[in-house]
Amino acid sequence: MIRTASAGPIYAAATAMAVQDEGAGAPAAPTALDELVVTGARGAPRTVTDSPTPIDVLSAADLEKTGRAGAFQALQTLVPSFNLPARAGGGTSTVISTGGLRGLNPDQTLVLVNGKRRHKTSLINSVSSLYNGSVPADLDHIPVPAIGRIEVLRDGAAAQYGSDAIAGVINIILRETEGGFVSGSFGQNFDRSDGELWQFQANYGSRIGEQGFLNLSLASKSQELSNRAIPVASTVQLYPRINGQPDPRELTADRLVTKNSGVLPQESISFGYNGRYDLEGGVQLYSFGTFSRRLSDLPFTFRSPNNVNTLPQIYPEGFRPNLVIRERDFEVALGARGELSGWSWDISSTYGYNRARENTSNTLNASLGPTSPTVFYVGQLKSTEWVNSLDVTRPFDLEGAGQLQVSFGAQHRRETYSVGAGEPLSYAAGTYVIPAGQPFAGQRPQTGAQATPGFQPSDASKSHRNNFAGYVELGWEASDRLFLGAAARYEDYSDSAGDTLVGKLNARFELTDWLAVRGAVSTGFRAPGLAQQNYAASSSQFRLVNGVLDLLQIKTLPVGSPEAIALGAEPLKPEESTNYSVGLTLEPMSNLAITVDAYRIEVDKRIAITSTLTGAAVSNILIANGLPGSLSAQYYTNAIDTRTDGIDVVATYRADLGEWGSLRATAGYNWNDTDITGIIPNPPELSALGPAFVLFDRLSQGYLTRAFPKDKIALSATWTWNDLTLNGRATRFGKYFIQQNAVANDRAYGAEWIVDLEVAYKLPHRVTVAVGANNLFNNYPDANGIFNANTGAGQYPGTSPIGFTGGSYYGRIQWEF
Repeated sequence: MIRTASAGPIYAAATAMAVQDEGAGAPAAPTALDELVVTGARGAPRTVTDSPTPIDVLSAADLEKTGRAGAFQALQTLVPSFNLPARAGGGTSTVISTGGLRGLNPDQTLVLVNGKRRHKTSLINSVSSLYNGSVPADLDHIPVPAIGRIEVLRDGAAAQYGSDAIAGVINIILRETEGGFVSGSFGQNFDRSDGELWQFQANYGSRIGEQGFLNLSLASKSQELSNRAIPVASTVQLYPRINGQPDPRELTADRLVTKNSGVLPQESISFGYNGRYDLEGGVQLYSFGTFSRRLSDLPFTFRSPNNVNTLPQIYPEGFRPNLVIRERDFEVALGARGELSGWSWDISSTYGYNRARENTSNTLNASLGPTSPTVFYVGQLKSTEWVNSLDVTRPFDLEGAGQLQVSFGAQHRRETYSVGAGEPLSYAAGTYVIPAGQPFAGQRPQTGAQATPGFQPSDASKSHRNNFAGYVELGWEASDRLFLGAAARYEDYSDSAGDTLVGKLNARFELTDWLAVRGAVSTGFRAPGLAQQNYAASSSQFRLVNGVLDLLQIKTLPVGSPEAIALGAEPLKPEESTNYSVGLTLEPMSNLAITVDAYRIEVDKRIAITSTLTGAAVSNILIANGLPGSLSAQYYTNAIDTRTDGIDVVATYRADLGEWGSLRATAGYNWNDTDITGIIPNPPELSALGPAFVLFDRLSQGYLTRAFPKDKIALSATWTWNDLTLNGRATRFGKYFIQQNAVANDRAYGAEWIVDLEVAYKLPHRVTVAVGANNLFNNYPDANGIFNANTGAGQYPGTSPIGFTGGSYYGRIQWEF
């Protein structure tokens, strides 16, 4: 006979949020070893060590003590298997932070907020060599003071949560606390005293009678420029010669021609809320949301007068183009949950929106001649996501056979993505020819606005798709020592992604009171993003090709365009994955917990950008389709199959030191190795152009397999004594490589240690002051050894996990109320 067990009046996620106490003010209570988590298995919340799959829990205090600019940057410091390379790609790739779990792409990790799917950015990572093509959710649009904690599930979970959850899930739980705080901070780099970072944060929470609560958050951030390029040599001519002799202005010219080799300027303001209200009959209404605006100001490399595209009639001293991206981002969730006949139900609707408008200034379209404007509207990108969900769960007592948690649900998701064309003069192909008597006489300048040509009408597009999904999940607590879980999910897309059925099995068994084994096997998938299928743009990109950093004009083609099809493009298919994991959890003492997990992730049909296709044969295809023949081309394709093997080790220790306070220490280790198990062959269309054209060359392969550190060690300790808190962290990033098409040009970069330190002291009247340093010893990655002599850029690898602007220091003051 089966009997029902009380599930409580609300869904388990709400239960877990109710037990949290992220007190903004109190001296950072360390995350307890037995803290409850809600990610990874539906039903009653579990502790980290009781979970059948590996989970990291990061409290609001953990995030604050890092002194980092945002949640992504904090994850890089706190989660061993998370990798966040420097943002050095240029264009949109410098605007969005893109980090991945377990060596996979950012969009292969699903982001949730309060257990609900977070919408993606419209800014595709289209320039950076790493994660090119990723369209992840952008955590920087979530105000940090709104975050109560972050749960990072390090395991495949597509069968439970849907598309994207191949590497894992990041679940952001918003604050529910009463009271509030206001804080402000300032920091800057050790070197050159640049990179100034101003941050303001505020949070306030209050009950609404006896039935509900409302928590409000506000954050603003101002990031100034940092730059690690060096002046170009005096042998580099910035001005055309006069009668065969150097222009006298060469002696006084500013030879720091590159000012974007580092962190670029940004300003943002964001607002968040989280609330709920209890109605009669056990029904609870809830809502949460975030609203954000961000302005990114991106200076490009100086265009010297000694350049066919610099018209002396407009810029006699040269010019530095500027790209400004203005974003609006919001997401709102509305829902209700309650209990009916023993079943806990949760119904919700979430709508997310991101729009990015791009403008260039201090530039020109040289092909229009001296009448060219110097300011252009380039175009806009926009994406939306509307998700409607029903989740139902109920525990059953099996009378002597434990308890069975039965969960099921359905979901509808509608996604849209659009590219809006810029003003005509931003992409126009003028007929201007440099007149006789001037340098470069008889030559035609490039078409389009310098640095960032506008989106053309042929680039503009509107696309959408619908997705319907259903799932069932079972969790059987067979005894006090044994847990068995199973999940299955069916999804159906209205576009080329088609339909799929995925599943998961997991288990945990306690060998003793302090030792348990756990394991999981699952299949997963990731539907190709609408941006990956439809994005089209032209850009100026520096590419390291066989040891030389060259500026190329590259056209990213939508896979359905005639020119892409002529180069072998096919409709994108979903990525498919199989995950295996096995691990141990140990609690040999009440104040020590250790988890060890090994994993293998096999991903077939991984989507990646093709090699940069350059040459006369490509030019002829572009010209035949109305595009300038000077461009190189690339498009997204299901390029490769990969296998990733790795190990995660996490240990947490806490100690009561009596009159000397308390200590909390953590140690984490990740080893990760990705190999290519299959490469798509050259399509016949590309092979017909000649042997020099390779769809996915050795350079491209290396960015997916060797450009990340093989291992990472993360150590941290927090000592609290009366009103004093001392936090220290040491992180080691292992060696990594950048490989070229020619083996002789491969480069290896050694392992690096980064040390961070913060000291905080609580003053009277609930005021806390803190000072700290990130990268205390001002460490830099190995230098490239050579750099672009014409720009002074490229001294350090853009893939560096420690960045390349050195260390920084900061101060923070906070008042609680």
